[in-house]
Amino acid sequence: MSENDNDTGNGSGAGTVRIDGNALRLPGGVQVRFIRTLRLPEKGTHPLPPGLGEFPVRRVEDYADTVPAEWRTRGGVMLPVYLREAMWLAFGGSAEPAALQVGVGKVCAVSGRPWSGRLSRDPQNYVVLPRQPWLDGINSGKGTVRQFVAVPLGLGATVEGQVTGEEVWGGIQLQSFPLTPQKLEQWQADQRRPARTSPAGAAGGYGAPPAPMAMAAPGAAGAPPAPGSAPRRRAATMGLGVGGTMRQEIYRDERPAADWAGEPGARVFVHLVTPPEWRRITGEEPPPSPVDRAAYTNAGLPWFDYYDEDGVDLAPADGLTAVQPVGEWLGEDHDPWQPPAPGQTKPLGDAKGKPVTDGDW
Repeated sequence: MSENDNDTGNGSGAGTVRIDGNALRLPGGVQVRFIRTLRLPEKGTHPLPPGLGEFPVRRVEDYADTVPAEWRTRGGVMLPVYLREAMWLAFGGSAEPAALQVGVGKVCAVSGRPWSGRLSRDPQNYVVLPRQPWLDGINSGKGTVRQFVAVPLGLGATVEGQVTGEEVWGGIQLQSFPLTPQKLEQWQADQRRPARTSPAGAAGGYGAPPAPMAMAAPGAAGAPPAPGSAPRRRAATMGLGVGGTMRQEIYRDERPAADWAGEPGARVFVHLVTPPEWRRITGEEPPPSPVDRAAYTNAGLPWFDYYDEDGVDLAPADGLTAVQPVGEWLGEDHDPWQPPAPGQTKPLGDAKGKPVTDGDW
């Protein structure tokens, strides 16, 4: 069965979620893609790493005979990820305004609070689409995030384990809220009006996978050996811990809270599975192991720096600022860090110091 246009069920009575290629489409035009990327060093603050292709996404219910029993209960989708592999979430292509909650082990990646079926403004527990183009990690600093990095449950290294003291859920949780019918109608009417100005934008863009390196990997494909003190076991379920820090804003919602619907339009549970388990469950080969950072940088391929003078960043989340990187549990495995060469970091968004021209979007 093709994964395209498959529904992913849930038990909340919310709207239908579909898979389109490797993108999740939630009602209201919300689109989420899961992007492979380079893992950053856990010290220092870095430019945005590149996108290296999409993770494949499959429906849990299509593999009911081979997935763990609790996955069948939770439903949703699954994707394969290597130990300590990094990812980011891309929201490009989302068609209408939406408030999207992102959970990591049912801990909000924006507020650090427990997962909730309601939107909150104090602290804000969602990102605003299409204003937020992507999310690379948890909200842990002023104008910065700490990178999403996959780690097995059971070590205490996940965000879930560090914030709640237990590891029960793992994975990623997504829940979207549309505008109220009245506000959506008003927004749609605004879109039909002629634009007064043309929005400025950068050519190319963060996340476009460079063809020579997009899915290449040095050495043999397969899961890398567990470094440091990692236990020698194969875990079907993975969660997200954190890695290095990068410059990225999570934007404050400028709409009144009453603009958003009181009930979610849809939700979906995203299970993270090790490559060996992916092969066993689906019969498919997982993507090759992640690209080495030094090889990428030596090839002269770009890193990215995003700046938006008009955006208002959320304050760091109290519950997330103390989350420690996965290296505290798994040990250091970085090669000597080779930073991008001068000119290798490409600017995206606004030119620093210049006024922002807005358009209809």
